Amino acid sequence: MIKFLARLTAAALVAFATASAALAVENVPYDRTKFDAAQKEGKPILVDISAPWCPTCKVQKPIVEKLTNKPEYKSLTIFEVDFDSQKDAVKRFGARSQSTLIVFKGAKETGRSAGDTREASIETLVKSAF
Repeated sequence: MIKFLARLTAAALVAFATASAALAVENVPYDRTKFDAAQKEGKPILVDISAPWCPTCKVQKPIVEKLTNKPEYKSLTIFEVDFDSQKDAVKRFGARSQSTLIVFKGAKETGRSAGDTREASIETLVKSAF
């Protein structure tokens, strides 16, 4: 009986891990080729321009993570741009500061915000990519 319960528990954990992975939003470091490919595929995209030293970015990260754990956002791809080391990307997106979030529905930009730490407005922004 103990072996049966152990196997059942193990099977449940594997099923949970598989289901969680299926719901996972793809976070990738910004790469122009991958970004362009995602746009051509018509994917919903969030570009997160941040810096590790930025206090506003640190507040935004858990909000974005919480939102992207919702099943309705499972197809979202997040491209992370480092404000300090990826100046070409920062310039390409026309960002003036770190803590900038930009969303696209395929090739079309559907919204952006800078310095926003309100969960409701960040969610509204993310929704515009769908």
